[in-house]
Amino acid sequence: MITKEDEKLLALLKSNARTSISDLARALKVSRSTVQTRITKLEQSGVIKGYSVDYGDKFSAELISAHVSLKVKQKLTAKTNIELKQLPQVSALYAISGEYDLIAIVQAQSTEQLSHILDDIGNLDGVERTNSSVILETKFKR
Repeated sequence: MITKEDEKLLALLKSNARTSISDLARALKVSRSTVQTRITKLEQSGVIKGYSVDYGDKFSAELISAHVSLKVKQKLTAKTNIELKQLPQVSALYAISGEYDLIAIVQAQSTEQLSHILDDIGNLDGVERTNSSVILETKFKR
């Protein structure tokens, strides 16, 4: 279980994972060693799995994003998941209920690149059918 202090630290890291230990310590009004110890504890306990890069607003605005629903042959689901994870343009993959088995979030720099990625996904072993929806505008994101 994490403490209130850990929650504050996580909020700061979520806002900017590259914030220095010194700046985190100042913001939390604790010592640098306390912050380092908490971060290590959170990493070792699996609360912090890793650190990532968030695209800037300008670059993100230029990307074309799509939700791609996939119907997958049941016996090839694990293989298909691994192959989709290898595609850098697939930013997320969700198992879902309903007519389709998976939803992939795909990001491309052009409609031409998106078309090629969709072809690549459709040609994967195990993919029976896809249905794509291009995201026209993000109303809000949390």
